[in-house]
Amino acid sequence: MKSVNKIPVSKLARAKHIVSTGAKVGVNYLNYYKDKITKTEEEARDTLNSSNAEDIYESLSSLKGSPLKVAQMLSMEKNILPQQYVDKFSLAQFSVPPLSAPLVNKVFRDHFGEAPNKFFDEFQTDSHKAASIGQVHRAKKDGKELAVKIQYPGVADSISSDLRLVKPIALRMFNLPTKDSEKYFKEVEGKLLEETDYTLELQQSIEVSEACAHIPNLKFPTYYPDWSSDKILTMDFMHGQHLSEFAAENQDPQLANQIGQALWDFYMFQIHERKKVHADPHPGNFLVSPDHQLIPLDFGCMKTIPIDFYEPYFQLANPQLLKNQDDFQQKLLQLEIIKASDKPADRQLFTEIFQQLISLLAKPFQQDTFNFADKNFFDQVYGIAEKYGNQKELKSMSGNRGSEHFLYINRTFFGLYSLMHQLQASHINTANYTPQIGESGV
Repeated sequence: MKSVNKIPVSKLARAKHIVSTGAKVGVNYLNYYKDKITKTEEEARDTLNSSNAEDIYESLSSLKGSPLKVAQMLSMEKNILPQQYVDKFSLAQFSVPPLSAPLVNKVFRDHFGEAPNKFFDEFQTDSHKAASIGQVHRAKKDGKELAVKIQYPGVADSISSDLRLVKPIALRMFNLPTKDSEKYFKEVEGKLLEETDYTLELQQSIEVSEACAHIPNLKFPTYYPDWSSDKILTMDFMHGQHLSEFAAENQDPQLANQIGQALWDFYMFQIHERKKVHADPHPGNFLVSPDHQLIPLDFGCMKTIPIDFYEPYFQLANPQLLKNQDDFQQKLLQLEIIKASDKPADRQLFTEIFQQLISLLAKPFQQDTFNFADKNFFDQVYGIAEKYGNQKELKSMSGNRGSEHFLYINRTFFGLYSLMHQLQASHINTANYTPQIGESGV
């Protein structure tokens, strides 16, 4: 894979880059209209989607940072984008063009005053893994085998301006009214800024690994503060397969359940005991070790769950509440899904929709064991998402529904469910960690 020698850093340079990408997309549309003369609509549309996905991903890969991170997030939303985009954007999870060796050396000298091959006993200039915010290199020091994550130059400084550039596209894609969208973008911007603070990530990594050490079949690297900075993070190098690779090759249902149980317990313990969760559940952030232990990585994106969101969110899963429309609507009001100003017909529509959605998605919480390998369950999930996602009447009034906390909590659950299904985990004990509702609970 060709390495990157320079990343556009200034606002003007990055804006020009996005404009030039827009011009390429414009040419692709011209070709699409020509193709429709000689091809079927489906063939022409597939060619358009493939060309656009290629050009947009190439542009985002050279920009790095928040635009590429957004692509990574969208790759998990299989009901939003055409498959060509999902396939291409999925590369942002763990395979993007890396920084060249001279650029890596410069970043390291800026923070430690010397080149990495002088600081470490051994340092591989070719990256082991390159993603949206930074890339990982293998190294050795004092007999330890290490992974050294180096942040791309200018990423943190460009987040706010980058998001302003992509905001108009996101508003159209997610049907968000401009005047009410600020809280959602503030949530994304805040999380992306946190992900560029490797000092914070170091602290969070140590906290999570210590708090979750008791969970069976989990393994964590050791982190090294003395060999880290706000842009460089050093930890043990962990051997293993990416979760998706393991899932694709594994033929042992018992191993699938073992890894799946560790993954489920890892998330449920964080959510229900700590009220703070690893909110980036894509396959590139998990390894399966040779001795079949789950290794969570990358704790830059952690979401704190406020108690005034946590309680009504998990109260919705209560089967008795689902049957009581008045109480159910009260929780929807607390979560900003329905509004006091809604017309009765609109309130009724959203109540019925969310009763259907939650009745389905809450099933793992309503029984002691759950089969995440059940294709019928996931067909229903994708089917109901597609049904309401394409409903014009709903789109016209649903843009700014829900607390901003839904963005990362829903992302966490949909990502977790997807990983469990990839694993084909068929017998998972879902009763180990359950919602903790206070006196105000139902």
